[in-house]
Amino acid sequence: MPYKHVALLRGINIGGKHKLPMKDLAGMFFAAGCTEVKTFIQSGNVLFNAPAKVAKQIAEVIPEAVGMRFGYRPAVVLRTIEQFENAAGNNPFSTEENVHVLFLADTPDAARVKELDPSRSPPDAFAVRGSEIYLHLPNGVSNSKLTSPYFDSKLKTLSTGRNWRTVTTLLEMMKGA
Repeated sequence: MPYKHVALLRGINIGGKHKLPMKDLAGMFFAAGCTEVKTFIQSGNVLFNAPAKVAKQIAEVIPEAVGMRFGYRPAVVLRTIEQFENAAGNNPFSTEENVHVLFLADTPDAARVKELDPSRSPPDAFAVRGSEIYLHLPNGVSNSKLTSPYFDSKLKTLSTGRNWRTVTTLLEMMKGA
């Protein structure tokens, strides 16, 4: 089944913190008016269909629901299938290994992007394209200084990261493959 939207939650079920069962999360999406809800792995990837008005509210409704039930409010970044396809097609590091994508809640200001330090974490590299930041991390994500908090503070937005395998799998699932 094709899906029109994906919600990417930040910082859940990592290292035993901010536990959130996917069954409960899916229930929150159904309660918010979404249909055909499906989760993928435990890191907060939710595929769903919903009218445009409902989909726009998910980034506010879901953190509120999680907060009421579990006591914390995760950031939620939304993408339509078209936006997700575009993000997957814009990867400048597609032939490399250890690639990650940070999905931004907002498109960053060009002046802020220019202020980012390209030599912050050698041999790591990044490219900002629209509302995504593509990361090539040859020594792995845990050894990099190119982190969500760094980019969030410099670009004045929120981000959540996914490895390239998760990105391509989510895209296949969205297309109904």
